[in-house]
Amino acid sequence: MSKQQPPVKKNEMVQVTFEDITHDGSGVAKVDGYPLFVKRALPGETADVKVINVKKNYGFGRLMELKETSPERVEPPCPIFKQCGGCQLQHLSYEGQLEYKQKQVKDVLERIGGLNVPVHPTLGMEDPWRYRNKSQVPVGENNGELVAGFFAERSHTIVDMESCVIQREDNDRVVQLVKKLAKQYGIRGYDDRIHKGTLRHVVVRHAKHTGQLMVVLVTKGKELPNKKNLIQALKDELPNITSIVQNINPKRTNVIFGDKTEVLWGEEVIYDYIGEIKFAISARSFYQVNPEQTKVLYDKALEFAQLTGKETVIDAYCGIGTISLFLAQNAKQVYGVEVVPEAVSDAKRNAKLNHIDNAEFVVGEAESVMPWWQAQGLHPDVIVVDPPRKGCDEALLESMTAMKPERIVYVSCNPATLARDLKYLEEKNYATQEVQPVDMFPQTGHIECVSQIVLKDD
Repeated sequence: MSKQQPPVKKNEMVQVTFEDITHDGSGVAKVDGYPLFVKRALPGETADVKVINVKKNYGFGRLMELKETSPERVEPPCPIFKQCGGCQLQHLSYEGQLEYKQKQVKDVLERIGGLNVPVHPTLGMEDPWRYRNKSQVPVGENNGELVAGFFAERSHTIVDMESCVIQREDNDRVVQLVKKLAKQYGIRGYDDRIHKGTLRHVVVRHAKHTGQLMVVLVTKGKELPNKKNLIQALKDELPNITSIVQNINPKRTNVIFGDKTEVLWGEEVIYDYIGEIKFAISARSFYQVNPEQTKVLYDKALEFAQLTGKETVIDAYCGIGTISLFLAQNAKQVYGVEVVPEAVSDAKRNAKLNHIDNAEFVVGEAESVMPWWQAQGLHPDVIVVDPPRKGCDEALLESMTAMKPERIVYVSCNPATLARDLKYLEEKNYATQEVQPVDMFPQTGHIECVSQIVLKDD
């Protein structure tokens, strides 16, 4: 008996109506039940689509002509929106983006977690543009001309870019200035195909509340032609510059930073605030790129933790202590655990900077450290967890539930792994009370959530 063939063929033209959007912002249409994923298409729209790739259970298409347009469709303000791919949703109104993200969280919780829990409307921004405080721009050469911008899809070619509508304008200006000075002083861009050239990336960090600016020049080797002139020119042109740093990355890799960092001028760190808490930010330290929405996210985590000042709290995946220090203002004692030693050093420094003495930080894997803490007699009232996109390891979930905290606050950047982990917790005598999506990355498909989970009465 022959296997059923897909109802479409490559290069075929079909007219479809879109029903949904995927997590990466592609429109979903079905041809005889067979899903077709098409970039920049919106639910409710009818369009002519060219089939460009056919798999066994799904295919991909290219939007050729819209026949019926969604009322939520808007004109993207970015001239390179179609080539870049960094923002997937600029063609969808901001109100539409917030609704889509709420629906995405609801759908995933039901489908993967089997959960029907309150998912609140997404907390968005008043102005969803120019919010990113950090830019990381690859530098290369195109026909002998220095370029700085973004990699074209599925290629090593850097498309030159003058402005990015989700970056702070200061960051754009710095990138353009470095590009101009590099040309002036004969600094060659890096070619990753032949592993030649000098300047690999320009990284700019801007502190919203203090106005301080850090410029990081990522180079292939220690050599940086006309270094003194370059430093002086940056100082002359950028009155709010606080730090000029060189990071050396000699490896043939797509990882941005190398292991060695050297301050060329100014301070090793810049300082910024989230709420009342001050943070020191070094060239390579993790710091949220949208500080305004980070405050919204952390305020919600604090609300869900329901702290009175008497609680012992564990912050798993504590990073540089951002959530820990927020919690410490309202808790008796906070214990943070993080596997990256540099992040724990930053967390300790940030605690000292804010004169917070009821937060302790430990290097290690949370699933190993927490049973040890439990053996020492530590019984947390609240556990806060903020894992990477892959979610929590089952061993960590096991350690958390073994400690039987009254409340768990789960901060997530991936609704799918959140749903999987909430299902596990539900099976271990915990109940998900509510989920609050927060739009940390407007114009993109990414969504953060804060979930409140409580121990059921025995």
